[in-house]
Amino acid sequence: MPNNLDKKIFKKFDQIAKEKEKNILHSAIFKNGVQKIAFKNESLINMQHVFSEDIVTGKITAQNSSGRCWLFAAANVLREQTSKKLKYEDFELSQTYLMFYDKLEKANYFLESIIKTVDEDIYSRIVMFLLSIPMNDGGQWDMFVNLHEKYGSVPKHIMPESFHSSNSAVMNNLLTVKLREWASDIREKSSKGYSTAKLRNLKEKMMEEFYTMLISFLGRPPKKFDFEYRDDDKKFHSHRNLTPLSFAKKIIPFDPKDYVSIINAPSFDKPFNKTYTVKFLGNVIEGQKVLYLNLSSDELRKLSLKQIKNKIPVWFGCDVGKMLDGESGIIDPDIYDYESALGVKFGLDKGKRLEYGESLMTHAMVLTGVNVVNGKVNRWKVENSWGEKRGHKGFLNMSDKWFDEFTYQVVINKKFLTKTQLKKLEQKPIELEPWDPMG
Repeated sequence: MPNNLDKKIFKKFDQIAKEKEKNILHSAIFKNGVQKIAFKNESLINMQHVFSEDIVTGKITAQNSSGRCWLFAAANVLREQTSKKLKYEDFELSQTYLMFYDKLEKANYFLESIIKTVDEDIYSRIVMFLLSIPMNDGGQWDMFVNLHEKYGSVPKHIMPESFHSSNSAVMNNLLTVKLREWASDIREKSSKGYSTAKLRNLKEKMMEEFYTMLISFLGRPPKKFDFEYRDDDKKFHSHRNLTPLSFAKKIIPFDPKDYVSIINAPSFDKPFNKTYTVKFLGNVIEGQKVLYLNLSSDELRKLSLKQIKNKIPVWFGCDVGKMLDGESGIIDPDIYDYESALGVKFGLDKGKRLEYGESLMTHAMVLTGVNVVNGKVNRWKVENSWGEKRGHKGFLNMSDKWFDEFTYQVVINKKFLTKTQLKKLEQKPIELEPWDPMG
């Protein structure tokens, strides 16, 4: 065909389309939308919300209009272990407390990145990337570990939700405006001969103002507090004069440093059995870097199954928007038959979806159950953080086929890894670019 769309080619397209329009599905799609027409009832029948291995969990949490899924998922993993220890079903950690220090550390991380790149042209890809999203709610497991290690945690009632922790868009926009303004100031001062030391003195004043803004948005983080509760047997408990760090050490029986990120990224640039990190992805400057070990999807399945059988939930990262029916809570590649409805084939595999921007990690949740039939997994129970009204009482039901296609990361205790896998973690990680889909 020619390089442009002319009337002759449209005539040909029209003839082909008219033949397809004779199919009654075309009228049904026009009237009702493609999802209703492509929906397959078989998934509702096959995907029962019953699991052979099922970890009892607390109440479903709600991140509301914020992007804190990774913090909610991590806090939920810690919550399950803690509530069992305390015999306190209603226990919940403060996601606002973690959010406060994540944003504080991200601001410092961003400004340090600007200082590090002052000699780069402003239109270089790295500087434009840094300026594109100076402040958002997203994050990674290792970033949670850094927050937990440096700042500890507090119960939810000690630092409850604020308007802007639950509705973060305006807050993030205003924080972003200041960070870009400060980036401009840093680069301008650098061009006038300011040393790195002088730029960092300037940064301190910026961080002072940022801290004050965060208190307005999220409240003041506690330095000391009392933790008092009645357990499920109605017995009263009191822990006085705790700091967030002593609370984390004394009350929470879970060390996130014992856990590592295992990914499945079958793209051409990421060989299996290698470790990876991502440039400019982090929050706490002095904290541990993001680290992934890339393995096959079957290895992710085996490790996740082993951990759940030991009654430990699995934090995982996925592309949640793909093949999801929010009403039933089912996520399954077979739930919509778009190919039959539209008369087209969709041919990208998992690796190509990553390489060509069709998929990436968009959401973190927790695996809390699995169904095994004749030694084979067929579905997974997923604890989400979208409140009780979405999905099946707040839970999603994920087919094992969906696990293969759209799950990219699981966080596993090192004790469940083989000796060979543990050895592979010792490799020097390959650095991925900041815009990589694993970022």
